[in-house]
Amino acid sequence: MALLILGLALFLGAHLVTRARGVRAGLIARFGEGGYKAAYSLVSLAGLVLIVIGWQAAPYIEIWSPPAWTRHVVILLMWPVFVLLAAYRLPGHIRARAKHPMLAAVKLWATAHLIANGDLASMLLFGSFLAWGVVARIGLKRQERATGAPPRPASWQNDVIALVIGTAIYLLFGTFLHPLLIGRPAFAI
Repeated sequence: MALLILGLALFLGAHLVTRARGVRAGLIARFGEGGYKAAYSLVSLAGLVLIVIGWQAAPYIEIWSPPAWTRHVVILLMWPVFVLLAAYRLPGHIRARAKHPMLAAVKLWATAHLIANGDLASMLLFGSFLAWGVVARIGLKRQERATGAPPRPASWQNDVIALVIGTAIYLLFGTFLHPLLIGRPAFAI
């Protein structure tokens, strides 16, 4: 459990530093843009590796027993997660409506998995990402109020591309990658 907590602290801490403009600016001034990006990438990668190892090694400590139907909720909610991730770099109506589609995807992913997993390690993992997503979104809203929201051009063609790419990755991940990387079948009911 300690590795999971350390990994979460490193990964999410590195991502919170990017939102702390003063801290980030100080690190860039001290180490340069390239040095900051290299350190950020290494800390994030180390955190991610520790999260995966820590979550897989964590003992199963049941906090609550989710009903069987919650698996269906995860399967249903993960499709828009992948569409939102695809829409992140595609200026379309999905991106404009979600405002920050990657944060929306992280929050939806975490919520879906909290619904279907009742063990302590999962609650730490998904609860931490949900809390980070909420804090990051609040910070972005404050920043947009102060500086104004950037213009968000929208294209229906990009929405179609996001839907196609998101759906393809959803099916690929659910069918092949989730069992391979996570060790559990995603579409098993």
